[in-house]
Amino acid sequence: MRWMCGSCGLVMLVLGVMGQKLPTRDEGLFQMQIRDKAQFQDSSVLPDGAEISGYLFRDTPKRYYFVVEEDNTPLLVMLTPCDAPLEWRLTLQELPEDRSGEGSGEPEPLEQQKQQATANEGTELFTYKGNDVESFISTSSPSGLYQLEIISTEKDSNFKIYSTTTPESDQPYPELPYDPRVDVTALGRTTVTLAWKPSPTGSTMGQPIHYCVVINKEHNFKSLCAAEAKMSLDDAFMIAPKPGRDFSLFDFAHFGFVPSENVFKDRSLTTNRALSNKMSRTYIPKPKVADIQKICIGNKNIFTVTDLKPDTQYYFDVFAVNTGTNMSTAYVGTFARTKEEAKQKTVELKDGKVTDVFIKRKGSKFLRFAPVSSHQRVTLFVHACLDAVQVQVRRDGKLVLSQNVEGVRQFQLRGKPKAKYLFRLRGSRKGASTLKVLASTHAGGKQPFPALPEDTRIKAFDKLRTCSSVTVAWLGTQERNKYCVYKREVSESYSEEHRRREQNQCAGPESRRKSEKVLCKYFNSANLQKAVTTETITGLEAGKTYLLDVYVVGHSGHSVKYQSKLVKTRKYC
Repeated sequence: MRWMCGSCGLVMLVLGVMGQKLPTRDEGLFQMQIRDKAQFQDSSVLPDGAEISGYLFRDTPKRYYFVVEEDNTPLLVMLTPCDAPLEWRLTLQELPEDRSGEGSGEPEPLEQQKQQATANEGTELFTYKGNDVESFISTSSPSGLYQLEIISTEKDSNFKIYSTTTPESDQPYPELPYDPRVDVTALGRTTVTLAWKPSPTGSTMGQPIHYCVVINKEHNFKSLCAAEAKMSLDDAFMIAPKPGRDFSLFDFAHFGFVPSENVFKDRSLTTNRALSNKMSRTYIPKPKVADIQKICIGNKNIFTVTDLKPDTQYYFDVFAVNTGTNMSTAYVGTFARTKEEAKQKTVELKDGKVTDVFIKRKGSKFLRFAPVSSHQRVTLFVHACLDAVQVQVRRDGKLVLSQNVEGVRQFQLRGKPKAKYLFRLRGSRKGASTLKVLASTHAGGKQPFPALPEDTRIKAFDKLRTCSSVTVAWLGTQERNKYCVYKREVSESYSEEHRRREQNQCAGPESRRKSEKVLCKYFNSANLQKAVTTETITGLEAGKTYLLDVYVVGHSGHSVKYQSKLVKTRKYC
C-alpha cells in the first residue's frame, strides 16, 4: 500500500513502484519515513504507520489519496480533531482492470486516478462528524484508490492522521487499562487528588510511558492535541508554500525574519491584498488562556492538584504518552468542585472603638459596621502591625475601597442613610498578620491613632558615637505627640533579619521593661521642614550593640512604633 496526498508533486516518487504487489508495507521505507517525519507534516505524503499533523481552512475541504494494491489488506485510518469538530469521509474507488502501466512497469498517472475519483465518487466506507477521536478499521480491505476528505465548518483547525496497513503489529499509541476512568480520591478547598489505573503499555509491555494531567474550568478534552491547541498563543499551523506560490509578508514574519520596506515592491497591489485577506482570516493569535494548565508527572498514576480556588468546578484529563513515539491516548476525564471556604464569623465593629484583629497566613477576616444613626461620612483607621494587608470595603454590597495597607492609614468613606459596611481584611503570604481597626461616624474630634511622618526610620550619627553614648534623630509631624525612647542590649550576632521579625508596630511601650526606658518627651513643629528632633542616649557600655525603639503615643493612648535601629558604641575612645 502507498499513501499520497492529492495536492503535491512528491507523490510521483512513490508511484514509481506502482506495478508491484505489496501485501504488507515496505519496512525499510517505513523506517526511513519515521526518521524523517518532518517531510510528511501537512505536505504531500501520508506515511504508512506514522502520525502526521495537518491544518484546515474553514469551509475548505482537504483530500488525501492512497492506493491499496492487493485485496485482503488490513487497514486502519484514525483522525484526531485538535480544536474544532471535523467532518470526514473515507471512500473507495476501484482501480481499473486495464491499467496503463500493466505489464510495462509504468505507473498510472495520479492525476488520472484523481479524475476518476472525482468523476465517480465510489463507495462510501465511513463518515463521521464531531470532535471525537474516531477510526475506520478493516481486517480485509479491497484493493483500490482510497480518498479521505476532511472539512472544518466552524473555524480554521488543526488535526492529526494516523494510518497503517499493519494495525496488529503497530502499537504506537499507549493502551488504556480495562477501566480507563480518572477517579477523584480526595477533595479539599484548594486541592484535588486524582488516581487512575496504569497503562498496560508501560506496566506490562515495558514501553516508556509517562502521564500528563490537564486542568481547566470549561470542559474535558478528548485528545492531548486539543488541550495543547487551547493552551497555545497561536493555533496557526504554517503550511509550506507550494512551488510557484509567492511568499507573503506574513510568511517571512512567521519564520522569524523581518522584511524590509522594499521587499515585494514589484508585486501588484491586488496580489498583496488577496494574500493578506486570506492570511488575516487564518492566522489570528488567540489570547493566552490562564485557566488551563498541563502538568507532566512521569510514570506516577496518583497526583494531587494544588493551588485551586475554593468552590470552583474544574475538569481533569489524563493522557498516557508513549515517549518513544510521542503519541498519546486520553483516559476518560472527570470533573469536581472544590469545597467552599469555611464560613468565618463576622466581627461587629462598634462606632469609635478600636478592635484588634488577627489573621492567619494567607487568611481573611470579615468585619461588619452598621451605624445606628444617619451619617454623611465614615472614617476608617487601619493599623497594620506587621506586613502589608489588603483592605476591601463594600457598602450595601457595592465595592467602594480596595487598598494595600502598611503602617497606619486613614480612609474617608461617603455615607448613606441606614447603610451597612462589610470590611474584608486579607493577610500576607509571608506570615500571620495583626491589625487594629476603628470605624467612626463622628466628624472632627481627636484621632485615635497618632499622626506619622512618611519616613519612620531612626537616624544614627556615626561621628557622634562614643564609648558610652549614641546620638539619634527622627521625624515628627505638626501634631503635638508624646515620643518615648527605649533601648535593649543585643548580641553581636543580632541581625537585620532578627530586627525585621520583631518589628510589630502595634506592641506599645507597655510591653517593654521599665529598665529599658530611656525617656519620653513631647514634640511637634508647625513647619514640616523642621519637624525633626534629636536625642543623645547615655549610660551605655563600650563596644556593645543596642536595639533602639521610638514610640509615638496618640491622645487616646494608642501608640505606633517607628522602625527599630541597631547601634553600636565605640570599643576604644
